[in-house]
Formats: sequence, C-alpha cells, structure tokens
Amino acid sequence: MKVSSSPARKQLLLVDDDPNLILLVKDYLEFRGYDVLTAENGNLAWQILEQTIPDLIVCDIMMPEMDGYTFVEKLRKNSRLSWLPVIFLSAKGQTRDRIKGLNTGADIYIVKPFEPEELIAQVESSLKQTKRLLESGVRSPEPEKKLEVSEAVELTPTEQKVINLVAQGMGNRDIALQLEVSQRTVESHVSNMLAKTGLHNRTELARWAMETHRAN
Repeated sequence: MKVSSSPARKQLLLVDDDPNLILLVKDYLEFRGYDVLTAENGNLAWQILEQTIPDLIVCDIMMPEMDGYTFVEKLRKNSRLSWLPVIFLSAKGQTRDRIKGLNTGADIYIVKPFEPEELIAQVESSLKQTKRLLESGVRSPEPEKKLEVSEAVELTPTEQKVINLVAQGMGNRDIALQLEVSQRTVESHVSNMLAKTGLHNRTELARWAMETHRAN
C-alpha cells in the first residue's frame, strides 16, 4: 500500500488484487499525469481513505477481504466520501453484472480486458463532471436521469449485434474484428443508433441497451 500525493496533479485510488494489473494501470495513469494510490482490497483502500481523499476511485469487484460491491456500498453511505466518482473494472461482463455494479453505486463499469485509452477517457470525463458539480455547489452527484427514448425504436439485426458488444464495453476496433467488418462500418452503425434513439454518446447507448434488456 503506497500513499503519496502531489497538489498539482489529480490523485486516483486504484483498488485491485491483481499485482500485474495494478502495475500496468498505475504506470499508464502516471504517464498521463495522475498521482496513483494503490490498494489490494477494499479494507486497505478504506485505510487510505481515512488518511486522504482522492479525486476518483478505480476499483475491481472480485477481491479478498472486502469486495468491490461492499466497498462502494460503504463509500456511498459515508457523508465525507459519498460524492467520489467510482469506476468499476471487472472481468464480469454479463449485462446483469454491469447493472448490479451500476446499481451498487459505481458511476462507470468497464469490462476487462479493456483498452487503456478507454479508461483514460472515462477518468477524464468523470473528473470533469465532478468538477462541474462541486463548482455549482452540489456536493453529491444526483442519480442519473432516466433516458428518454421512444419505445418504437427498432434496430436492425446488425445494429443489435453492435449494441450488444458496446454494452459489454468493447471499442469500435474490437467490435469490427469480432463482426469481421471495417471499423468505419461499426462507427456508422453506432451513429445510426444514436440518431434513432436521440442519445448523446456510447455510454448512454450502452445504458439504454441494458435498461431495456436490448443487450444480452
């Protein structure tokens, strides 16, 4: 367990019992300009939180002593820490697992294996959203608003395949490889689905797919 900080840099807490993943992700995040605290499980992570408050937490789910679900539930019940953004990293990629993770209190759910650039993008997006909320005087982020999408939306068979993979956290390149089509074709399908649903991004598209059981 390592505790360090730099006032000029955003500080992240990475919680995972896989030492190889800890090393890989920590190095990548530090290369991108973040200070990274690490813990092997929820208990050790909680000890860190008693000493310092990071800007964001990246957390595995399946860990010894205290798993990610228990850790995040405890976090959300703590008035001092409940506002912290949490990103779940997990090999559990079924729709029901993603829904459980989000309902437990995670803000974002990324399935392992994942592309480092996706994690960086989600970290930056979460930090920006939290900054806006704190600057507006809102201490704790409000629950996500229900996505307003017409029930009449129909997806083509190919779009259904694409959205299944989007909901699993796969990037366009990996989807293209799995479906044996070009990346541009996948991008076109995603754009078409965004236009059909009126949603703004892939995250909302994946969430809509899970909430309406269009992903499996």
